[in-house]
Amino acid sequence: MSKLRFHPLEPLRFPLINRFYKSYYPAGKAKKDEVIWVGEDNSSIICCVRFKQFDNYQLLTGMLVHPEQRGMGLTKQLLTGCYQQLIETPCYCFAFAHLETLYQGANFIALPESELPEPLLSRLRRYRQSGKKLVAMRYQP
Repeated sequence: MSKLRFHPLEPLRFPLINRFYKSYYPAGKAKKDEVIWVGEDNSSIICCVRFKQFDNYQLLTGMLVHPEQRGMGLTKQLLTGCYQQLIETPCYCFAFAHLETLYQGANFIALPESELPEPLLSRLRRYRQSGKKLVAMRYQP
């Protein structure tokens, strides 16, 4: 694999990211009001992450690494590549419990629910009611 480039997705390429999600993470779907970062080589998108914007914070969501490229450290590379996005405003995420250590390795810390902004707390509770085992986390540079 050639060296990856990490950058925000250009608006014209928006349909490509939804094809990527449809292929490897059908529950994920990018929205035009999100900031989307990608890691790509010369031929295709290899990984991506979306940031849903709120007034004073953002929610990292929909991180996806191509299945054939998993376990190679690309998640950490992607998050390092979008560092400016992560520090722009406070950044939260809801990590699947089995991925908590992965996010900890990328400078996210687990939070008690009481430290989440109300809109995120409501969302987290809704996701958990649907059976998802999630850990609330915040980026800590």
